[in-house]
Amino acid sequence: MVSNKTGSYEGMLAETVRFYGDKGDLVSGYLSRPLGNGPYPGVVVVHEVFGLVEHTREVVRKFAQHGYIALAPDLYYREMPGGPNDDVLDGIRKSGGIPDARVLQDLEGVVRTIQSVATWSGKIGSIGYCSGGRISLMFACNTDSLSAAVDCYGGRVVTDELTENQPKPVVDMVANLSCPLLGLFGESDQNPSPEHVARLRQELEKHHKDFELQSYPPDTGHGFFGVYKPGYRQPAAVDGWQRIFDFFGKNLH
Repeated sequence: MVSNKTGSYEGMLAETVRFYGDKGDLVSGYLSRPLGNGPYPGVVVVHEVFGLVEHTREVVRKFAQHGYIALAPDLYYREMPGGPNDDVLDGIRKSGGIPDARVLQDLEGVVRTIQSVATWSGKIGSIGYCSGGRISLMFACNTDSLSAAVDCYGGRVVTDELTENQPKPVVDMVANLSCPLLGLFGESDQNPSPEHVARLRQELEKHHKDFELQSYPPDTGHGFFGVYKPGYRQPAAVDGWQRIFDFFGKNLH
């Protein structure tokens, strides 16, 4: 007989919510939380460049299953209120991305929403994938709200391609990193490339930050957590999830 030991109460709630973001805008997001008494830490989940797709919702529910109050904001909600749209996404990329300043205030709104949950424990972490990895790190360098941050292959952390909406490389913000950082990368990725990861490590060491950077073998590239994409790599994803839960377990509990 197999025994799967759990807490005294098991179950979760998952729903679309609205919260106040930048300039008081009402932003959409996807929230999932355990239904027990808690207390539970919070996790800000930042979606990939593709938007708040079903895979991101699955990640949010995964965190709730593991005892976290997780909320993924739809950072494209203003541009795409009806959900992901390839033509609009292409336009966003060509215009230089959504504004970093707006994103940071939206994420502060996510934090306030998590803090309002009665079973919240008092600590919050962030995690992001692809462009969301960049945003997770950027947020950790521009807030005092986080106790841990995870960057999963965040592209354009190290870049010379600056725009009006994204005017400063995130690597140049590392001096202000406010919490421990976990970074997970694939060696065959080119954005971020191994050279970009090395530069990030250099900056983290220079400023004496608490961090762990893990790179996976050359058969592992960008998006290796994405089970719905050809780039999914099961060994790296399984190890990565274990590191994420160990990292959050250490810093959020």
